[in-house]
Amino acid sequence: MKKGIYVLLLLAGIIGLIGCSKTESAEDRMKDFVKDWNGGHYDKMYQSLTKDEKKKLSKKDFVKRYETIYEQAGVKNLKVTAEKQDEDDKKKDDLQHIGYKVSMDTKAGKVAFDNTAVLKKEKTDDGESWNIDWNPSFIFKQLSDDKTVQIANEEPKRGQIYDKDGKGLAVNTEVPEIGIIPGKLGKDKEKVIKKLSEKLDLSEDDIKNKLNQSWVKDDSYVPIQKVRPDDESMVSSLLSLDGVTKTKVSSRYYPYGEKTAHLTGYIKTITAEKLKKAKDGQYSDTSKIGIAGLENVYEDKLRGTTGWKIYVPQTGDVIAEKKAKNGQDIHLTIDMKTQTKLYDSMKDDSGAAVALEPKTGETLVLVSAPSYDPNGFIFGWSDKEWKKLNEDKNNPFTAKFNKTYAPGSTIKPITAAVGLTNGTLKASEKKKITGKEWQKDSSWGGYHVTRVSERLSEVDLENALITSDNIYFAQNAIDAGADAFTKGLESFGFNEEIPYQFPIEKSSIANGKLDSDILLGDTGYGQGQMQMSPLHLAADYTAFVTDGNLVKPTLVKDGVKTPEIWHKQVVSKANAEEITKGLRGVVEDPRGSAYQPIVSGITVAGKTGTAELKTSKEDKNGKENGWFVGYDYKKKDLLIAMMIQDVKKRGGSHYVVEKAKKQFQDK
Repeated sequence: MKKGIYVLLLLAGIIGLIGCSKTESAEDRMKDFVKDWNGGHYDKMYQSLTKDEKKKLSKKDFVKRYETIYEQAGVKNLKVTAEKQDEDDKKKDDLQHIGYKVSMDTKAGKVAFDNTAVLKKEKTDDGESWNIDWNPSFIFKQLSDDKTVQIANEEPKRGQIYDKDGKGLAVNTEVPEIGIIPGKLGKDKEKVIKKLSEKLDLSEDDIKNKLNQSWVKDDSYVPIQKVRPDDESMVSSLLSLDGVTKTKVSSRYYPYGEKTAHLTGYIKTITAEKLKKAKDGQYSDTSKIGIAGLENVYEDKLRGTTGWKIYVPQTGDVIAEKKAKNGQDIHLTIDMKTQTKLYDSMKDDSGAAVALEPKTGETLVLVSAPSYDPNGFIFGWSDKEWKKLNEDKNNPFTAKFNKTYAPGSTIKPITAAVGLTNGTLKASEKKKITGKEWQKDSSWGGYHVTRVSERLSEVDLENALITSDNIYFAQNAIDAGADAFTKGLESFGFNEEIPYQFPIEKSSIANGKLDSDILLGDTGYGQGQMQMSPLHLAADYTAFVTDGNLVKPTLVKDGVKTPEIWHKQVVSKANAEEITKGLRGVVEDPRGSAYQPIVSGITVAGKTGTAELKTSKEDKNGKENGWFVGYDYKKKDLLIAMMIQDVKKRGGSHYVVEKAKKQFQDK
């Protein structure tokens, strides 16, 4: 009998041991909880909570609370560590305490705190377990059941853009904002809304939707639309309507509108897609971001740094805070007097103009036409205006001064510089050229290079430039050879990124290599497959002003007047003077293509160009782009490159010459 009792006692002991083994220690429970916390497994964390906490908070709400707060706060690099439990505390039967440390990076800066977890022993279906007596202070120490957390952003003041004399091109200013006090609209409410709709180019439904927002009361101020600061007459007429009022709000504004649109670009509210891709804390969902032009290129500098604050509104306790840092201003080399003159001269055309101070490389003008008013993206567009801009085949939203085009005959001085430097061309040497057409040999089949006049049969460099002799420059390129000619053009910046503070398309010599004499010859006088931007072409002509050095073009002031050399001595001083002599003849010799119209009081050397946009040699309907590049050879203070599209029926490059030459008057 005793034996049976001993067996039963032994079995009971074993069962007891098994039962005890199912209850993990409080320390183990905390380690698992911390592991899940670091891993972002909030659903698993919830399983470790006490029964009372689970009654107060569902799993869905628990998970959502962690995810929402951490996401909005921009939590990164979360690190939670459990501290070693006190030995005396381990002996407690029902409640135990374990310290833990939390650190994380947030939008508002680093957050770190120590806290203590209370663990309760609770009965479960299969025994007992230690569970976490969770509360909101696990998220942030300052939180409790009756408190919430808020994450607020402070927008930095955006940097402004100025011309060389401090004239604002993109500024922050106070502008009128039209609003409505609903309770004061009176019996003529519908008439007032209709009048506002007409004046502000808003639909009546848009205005009514604003008035019907859930927060709106009779005495609320309901903002309707910002108005340009230069449109005070419209503001005055609207304020005469019952219930209509105004306030002043800060806004971006572009004082010169269309004249500088492609230079400044514009800002808009950030899209959800861009916000998602942005670095945490860089933007909020109400931030403005540079979309085009310098607003986009210098976004990081202009933007500044968003300020963030994580706090408890009920107590004012600040969990973390990072103050906003305002953006930096940008001062350009642009001269608005010259910019305005050039834009006004070509605003009804499609084309581009660049003006440089050739000795320093400072950019005085960057114009593209047709243009648009960037203020439309700030104050709104009328449906009619928006439709007109978008249907314009000349793409007013696209800048042209940084795109590439066939340069036509404006490349000839550069072709000459390459030959003179290589020694395959001598300025005084006369080439014998007869007739209007020429081909290297019979292998060219029916293809010929043609020139405008056969008047000269012996042609030197000066006369070749004055008469723009295609055959002379085709022969020059072929005499140099494909490799040497390519290398020479590369010394003038072809096939490389232009070192400039605004994105410029890379100029190219050909789609591939100059693999035939026909292509080589055509390239020598600016046809073939060559593509060049107006900015690059202007920069290349600086070599003829600065004794052979190619000056690096600049747009942003850096306080240093001394020019930076882009490519050194691309042509000798003597040869640069020979080229200038020929370019003076283009303007001053009656045979020159830029002689007419005569503009008194200017000392300009330059070159015209007509780029034929043909699908084939036989194409008689192809359009033409007209060019003129010129510089003041005496004062050496202004260099202009101008290109206008579709000039075939408007006098070709002569149409451009008239506009460009006038810019040298009254500088």
